[in-house]
Amino acid sequence: MYLLRHGQSAFNAAFNLTRIDPGIADPSLTAAGRRQAEEATQRLAELGLARVVASPYTRALETASIVAARLGLPIEIDALVRERAAFHCDIGTAKATLADRFPALAFDHLDDPWWHDHIALGVEESEDQLAQRARAFRARMTDAADRQRILVVTHWGFIRAVTGRTVGNCEIVPVDWSA
Repeated sequence: MYLLRHGQSAFNAAFNLTRIDPGIADPSLTAAGRRQAEEATQRLAELGLARVVASPYTRALETASIVAARLGLPIEIDALVRERAAFHCDIGTAKATLADRFPALAFDHLDDPWWHDHIALGVEESEDQLAQRARAFRARMTDAADRQRILVVTHWGFIRAVTGRTVGNCEIVPVDWSA
């Protein structure tokens, strides 16, 4: 299995300059983020991937759509691989709106809201909750016959929870969960 952090989003671009939450909910990719996704696709083309699993956040969906279109792969949406809810960018978009924006993808299986609504709840998602999601995803993938050929388009926090690594935008991280 391979984890791919989404391309640069409008939130990333603003936050990297100031280290202050710019208040952008569920941001889209920047032009640089789209270029990063295209460049990652070139590296991913050599891996013999079978499918893409993507977080429902817009930045991950846009990244996954670029990769999947170029490689001819199907995309499945899985809220387990979403980002840890800590900033405004982690406020999601309703599944009906996502379905309108990404009509080729299925969102009907998602809860509404599908994200940890830390603004409404008044509390960030904990590291323990993130770790539980990562374990649940790993358990789901254990029996997947094609698990070595899956690309998961996800986020900094989820990748850190799974691997202990912090990664840049569109960095590819191989993971062997077969053991």
